[in-house]
Amino acid sequence: MKVVAIQGSPRKNGNTFFALTVIENILEKEGINVEIIDIGGKHIRGCTDCGKCYENRDGKCSITNDAVNDAVAKMKDADGIILASPVYYSGIAGTMKCFLDRAFYIAAVNGGWFRHKVGTSVLAVRRTGGSMTFNSLNHYLNIAEMLIPSSNYWNVIHGLAPGDAAKDEEGIRIMQILAKNMALMLKMREKSKDIEPKQSEIISTKLIR
Repeated sequence: MKVVAIQGSPRKNGNTFFALTVIENILEKEGINVEIIDIGGKHIRGCTDCGKCYENRDGKCSITNDAVNDAVAKMKDADGIILASPVYYSGIAGTMKCFLDRAFYIAAVNGGWFRHKVGTSVLAVRRTGGSMTFNSLNHYLNIAEMLIPSSNYWNVIHGLAPGDAAKDEEGIRIMQILAKNMALMLKMREKSKDIEPKQSEIISTKLIR
């Protein structure tokens, strides 16, 4: 089994990355391969609402000169996905938000690629805004019909400068518990694929008369 972790911080080795390494170490011990993809430090523009991904249904965004298409292809093939972001103004980091809008829409219009994959979100924050950002990340997982493991508290680790999160004992324990629960859910999912319900037809209504 394989998990793809999307690292949304421009600090390649910052506190967001540290949180992912805590999870990675446990998943690897459980025999689950983890690939961390750095997104935060790259140039990724937001969705332009061109509609080409919906029109073509070829699994690609019409913007081809950034990291989105390659990353989405890896997410499609993975058994699990982790979304990791720092907190900016009580929200998702800008580059990460641009990536998620495009990646999850590509997956949705091509038949629900992420449906029933195991997915979770983690974040790093200096002081506050963590729960709001955690909620925002989970919107992507929920609308994609993903299976979401939890921990014993919100998946937040605290720190400002790189290395600070290593001092957050509670935050580290939260990530460790999350990793164990994710490993359990991945193994349960692997054994239950034969009873997976069929995807329901989407009903889309417009609220303007």
